[in-house]
This record gives sequence, C-alpha cells and structure tokens, in this order.
Amino acid sequence: MSGEFIDTNIVIYSLSDNEQKQYKALALLADYPVMSAQVLSETANVMRRKLGFDIPSIRAVINRISQECKSIEPISLATLNGALAIAERYNFSHYDSLIVAAALQADCTILYSEDMQNGLLIERRMTIINPFVN
Repeated sequence: MSGEFIDTNIVIYSLSDNEQKQYKALALLADYPVMSAQVLSETANVMRRKLGFDIPSIRAVINRISQECKSIEPISLATLNGALAIAERYNFSHYDSLIVAAALQADCTILYSEDMQNGLLIERRMTIINPFVN
C-alpha cells in the first residue's frame, strides 16, 4: 500500500475557523489518506480539551474521518520500535516519531504535517510536506 499519511494537525485544521487552512485540510482528507489510531486519539484529545467538543460530537467526527480513510494504522510493538529508531536518527519527539513510523509501516510516500521539517526525506522513501507553505 502506498499513499499519503495525514498528521493530527491536518485533521484539526479541518475543524478550524481558519478558512484557508481548513480548505486545504479538507481537500487532503477528501483524497482518502492513511492515518493512524494515534492521529485519531490525538484529534479526540484536542477536540475535547482545547475545542470544547462533547463526547458524542467527538465520536461522530472520529467515526466519519475513519470511514473516509484508506486505512487506519495501529500502533504496535513494531511501530514503537520503528519510532525509537526514527527518534534516534532524526531527533524527532516520541509522538512525531510514532507518526513517522506508522506512515513508513503503511508504505506511504508522503506525510502531510505542519509540525515537521518541510521537504525532509525519511529513509529515502517518504517526504514530509507542509501543505500550508506557499
């Protein structure tokens, strides 16, 4: 499987009041991306703690997003070990390393993220792209 992996910040922008970022985020989500259970979990956390959504609304959004994805990658022991290698090699935070490891595990060639280095090639097979850079 190859494709495009979406980081949590892209999902959050799909819910935002920033119309320009919301439009780009929604367009990326419309392309049936790959994401991980971690991305959905982080999204639920931000929706509850920062955006004030109630649990039924969070559940509805998470279920809708998950149904529109090509796949939802689990976080397994192999993902964790991959993340530790990524953190060691690229000096990413633990949670960013888990995102990168899950994307690599899914054979994605693009990882859309606002938080990581735009244009960075990971393991010679996946490029991080910030979709909000002009």
